[in-house]
Parts: sequence; C-alpha cells; structure tokens
Amino acid sequence: MRNNLWACTAMMLVLAACQERADLPNPVQDTASITKQVTTKTPGYSATRNAYFGDLHIHTKNSFDAYIFNVRTTPEDVYRFALGETLTHPSGFEMTMDGPPLDFVAATDHGAYMGVLPAMDNPDSPLSDLELAKKMFGAKDQNAIIRNFQTVGQSVRSGIPLPGMYDRDLVDRTWQGAIDAADKYYRPGELTTFAAYEFTAVTTRKDSGGTFAGGNLHRNVVFENNAPDRLFSVLESKNPEDLWDWMDDERSAGRDVLAIPHNSNVSDGQMFDLIKYEGGEIDAEYTSQRLRNEPIIEMTQVKGTSETHPTLSPNDEFANFEIYELLLGSAIKSKINGSYLRESLARGLALEDATGTNPYAFGLIGSSDSHVAGGAYTEKDYWSKVGIVDGTAAERGSVPPNGAKSWEGVERDINAENWFSKWGASGYAAVWAEENTRESIFDAMKRRETYATSGPRMRVRFFGGDMTADMLEATDMAAQGYSAGVPMGGNLTIDTAPTFMAWAARDPRGAPLERLQIIKSWNTADGAQEAIYDMACSDGAVPDEATNRCPDNGARVDLSTCIPSSGEGDPELKAVWTDPDYIAGMSAAYYIRVLENPTCRWSTWDALRAGVERHPDLPATIRERAWSSPIWTSSK
Repeated sequence: MRNNLWACTAMMLVLAACQERADLPNPVQDTASITKQVTTKTPGYSATRNAYFGDLHIHTKNSFDAYIFNVRTTPEDVYRFALGETLTHPSGFEMTMDGPPLDFVAATDHGAYMGVLPAMDNPDSPLSDLELAKKMFGAKDQNAIIRNFQTVGQSVRSGIPLPGMYDRDLVDRTWQGAIDAADKYYRPGELTTFAAYEFTAVTTRKDSGGTFAGGNLHRNVVFENNAPDRLFSVLESKNPEDLWDWMDDERSAGRDVLAIPHNSNVSDGQMFDLIKYEGGEIDAEYTSQRLRNEPIIEMTQVKGTSETHPTLSPNDEFANFEIYELLLGSAIKSKINGSYLRESLARGLALEDATGTNPYAFGLIGSSDSHVAGGAYTEKDYWSKVGIVDGTAAERGSVPPNGAKSWEGVERDINAENWFSKWGASGYAAVWAEENTRESIFDAMKRRETYATSGPRMRVRFFGGDMTADMLEATDMAAQGYSAGVPMGGNLTIDTAPTFMAWAARDPRGAPLERLQIIKSWNTADGAQEAIYDMACSDGAVPDEATNRCPDNGARVDLSTCIPSSGEGDPELKAVWTDPDYIAGMSAAYYIRVLENPTCRWSTWDALRAGVERHPDLPATIRERAWSSPIWTSSK
C-alpha cells in the first residue's frame, strides 16, 4: 500500500514541480489606469539601476496539482503575500514572508486545465457531473482521489485533452482573471506584477518500466504589459519550439513576452541538449528564436539547484549544493549531462564553434515554485512546497515519523525520503533595473542583467571590460563599470586577457559573506572545461596562489542551537580580477558566485524546534549563495 501511494503521489507531484515597507495601501482598483508606459519616474529611480528581488514561479488553486492537495488560494493571494500579508497554509498554520515585501512577482498557474479542478469540485458547475469529478471529489479517501487524479497527469504529459474536462472557455475566463489580478495589484514604484502562466512540458523515458518518469521542460511564460485572451499550453503542443512560434506571433501583435525554463536538474539531459526537441541540428534560426524568447533561466528553486553537479565538477568543493536528482513522477535519476547550467555554458560555446550560434547564452534567476501562493525563502521558516502532503516536519521527513524522538528503527516514509526532504528553501530572482516598473524590470530580464540567490537578498554587481582597482573605492563604482565595459549578461570582445570587477553586499538579515568567486566555463576538443578562482576572501585573507582558494575563515554553527559563531565573515566583498590563464582567441563564459558563512539547513531547524534527533542523511548546514548571470568573451 505504501509503494502504491508513493507511485500515485509521485504522479501528482510530477508537474508541481530594498527596504521594509509599512502602511501598505489598498490595491489599485481602477485597472484602466494602468497604461502601457509609465511616463514619469517612480520614487527611487536610478540611472545606474537598483537591485530588485522577486519570484516568478508561484501556483494557486487554479493549478490542478495544487488544488488536489487542498490549496485554495488565488492569484490575488499571491500579490497580497508579496506585499507582506499573511496567508493560511493548507495544513492550517499561518504563512508570512520572513523579510520585507517583494519588489516583483507573478502567479504562474499551469496553462493546461487552468481553473478546471475547482470547477469540477463545485456542484454548481456542469463539470462536477463528469464521472472523473465524482471519482476525485465524491470519494472521501485521499488515496482514491490521488489515484483518479493520475488521469489528469497523463493528459498533461501526453498533450491529449480529456473529453468533457477540457473546458476551453473556462480556461480562458480563469486566465483573464489572472490577468485582472496582476493588473489590480500593479503599483509602479512599489510592487510590479506580471500576467504569467506555466507551459508544463514533460518528456517520457522509454526505459522507465511503465512508470511516469519524465524530464522537466516546463517554462513560465511572462507578459510585459498586455496579455492575450487565450494562452498556449501543452494541450496545444508539447514542443517548446511551437511555444516560441506562438510567442513570436504575440510579440508581433504588440504583446511582448518571454519564457523562463524551469530548474534543469531534472530535465533528463534535454534542457541543454545538442539537438532540437524532435531531433535535427541546432542552427542559427533555432538559436535566434530560443534566445529571443528565453533570455534567462531559473537556476535554483525548491526542487534543487541546477548550477552544477559533483560528477561534472569534481574540483569544486561547493558543487554539492541542494542537489535533487529524481525525474518527475519517479524514483529514477535524471541524466546529468545536459541538465546543469555550468556545463551548458561550455556546450553553447562548442555549438557556436560548430555552427556559428550559441543557444545557451542565458542569464540566471531563481524563484520558488511554491504551490501554496507564497514561497518559503528562508531556512528558519520553511513550509515546503505542495500543500497538505508536506506541510509538517514529519511529512517532509525532517523529524522522525509518528512522534519518535530518534531515527533508529523507524519506518521512513518513501515520499519524504525521495522527495520532500531533498527540497530546499529557494530562491529569488534579482534584477538590476532603473525603477520598479514592468517596463524596467522586463527590460532587465531581456538584457540578462539578472542574478539568482538561494534565499538571501544579497546585492551583487559584475562588470567586464577596462576595469581598474581604483573603481572599487569610487562612489560612482557602478557608473564607471557601465562606462568601462559591460554588466552581467553582456558580451565582451577582447584581444587580451579579460578583466572583471565584482562586488557583493550581504543581506542584512542573512549571514556574513565568506568568499567571492569567479567561475570560468569554456570548451575544448576534450569537452566542457571549467576553472574556479576565489577573487576575494573574508577577514582580510587572500587566495592561495597555488590553489586560487581562500583559507577557511573558521565560521561554524552550533547545531544544538543553530547559533553561528561570531566574528568571521564580511558585510561586503569586492575585487578586480584578470584571467591569469587566458588563451588568445578562446571564447569563454564567466560568472560570479558569492558564498555566505554556513547556517543551519531547514531540516536542522525543524528537528531543533521539535527537540528530536536530526535526520542523519540530510546536510546539517547550508552555505547560502548568489550567482550572477555570465559575461561572455570572444576575440576580435
């Protein structure tokens, strides 16, 4: 019975996959007053750009895999939560963001069957008369509900609509409601909201032994201002290239739009494949269309971080960070090659050498993929992802089940062991934009001046070009950086070794910074290559010349209290660095990674609060971090 429940629950989870602001005003009520362009500068406008933090991946009851787990929140709740209001979790406790309000946000419910399950559960709707509706919502047994729900998951995965259930007019009305909610809560200068949804493509493994194991090729589709009356979901086509065609048509109609691929770690090697979706050589037309429609990717979220894998980066001592490897809907591991960002940067350069085009020149963001209308962004206050199945510490596997005080001799829950305990309190999308408006933030994403964080709101700058050490102390450091080169997300044409300037400031609510690194990715005849250099160390230390690494700064955590040691770490790290191993004519991608001192992981916090033994197989601590979008270099 337990294994059957695991299989059913797994199928359901397949697709589930600044300053403090007070005195929050009422939402904008007159949506007609929201115009295409903000004609006056909003408070805080900066020509050298501000860091804004947001979440572009959040689900509500309108997503089939949220409603079935008792989620009853709406898109309006997403925006209320972003403003700092409190919501109720499906398990009954209150959720309030641990930190200041967000700067930008989007509700991104699945386009397929958007709003249909709530209607099937409504006796006033004709959809409640469907036999499938009676099986799902007439049953009192949660296991029976889950088993019958598999039919919906199969439809989404196959792209074949279920007769009777696929009420396209209802989907259109629900989508219009999502657009209206985004417009209602848009407050230029305070909270930027976007109309958005999820394109939920999943591939199927032929060798999965009859399971639903599949690769995650989901995308969030985000509109700048105006959105169409009808969205394009996997029930139209599962092929992302068809989605891009539709997006190009929308853009031609005056509705600018971009798509953000999800965490690629469980894409089964297909997010950064060397061929097209249906086979065939990647060419200039494919690359141009992909980058036009997908300038950034989601590199970290609750289902793990997709920077790199220890197998791909054996010389990176920080590579084993929030690794999650299971394919959606299964206990089968995803293929590693083609699933991680750092390797994809080298793959893109290899494709550029072979074809003249680089389809993997992406900027980076993070987001949450919360299915309860609000992300749990901090380790200390984590409520997991889905709803009633992982809302408690015991359900998500951070404390022993059935009230036990230790893990010795207990029967571990397979859902928690394979899924919930491996998920993380991540992450944020960060952008550098002139002001907090749709136009400015959308432009930042299009030009890739973005970065990802695992939870803390660090501020991170990265420039490449004619950088000099004296710029680090200049009051106009950013202005000089823009003048002398390109920011993160940019392309740099060089004929000598490239020089970079990086700066990072800690989140005042987070831990001190431990080190600032630059990571280089390139390609040779032997395949993907990488190198890691520590640019700046905390506590006045300098990197070792032989290893390019900072010494251990001695920061530790008392696991009996989760209190970190004091005195180590810096509030700010910055450096100017020139590549000492530059090879003339070689193209490369460089990005920076900033590491905090270690702090307790959410699972350790759960065990500490419960007064029980922490899970012996889960990391006790975590090094929160941020990653910039790359800067690409090529010879003149």
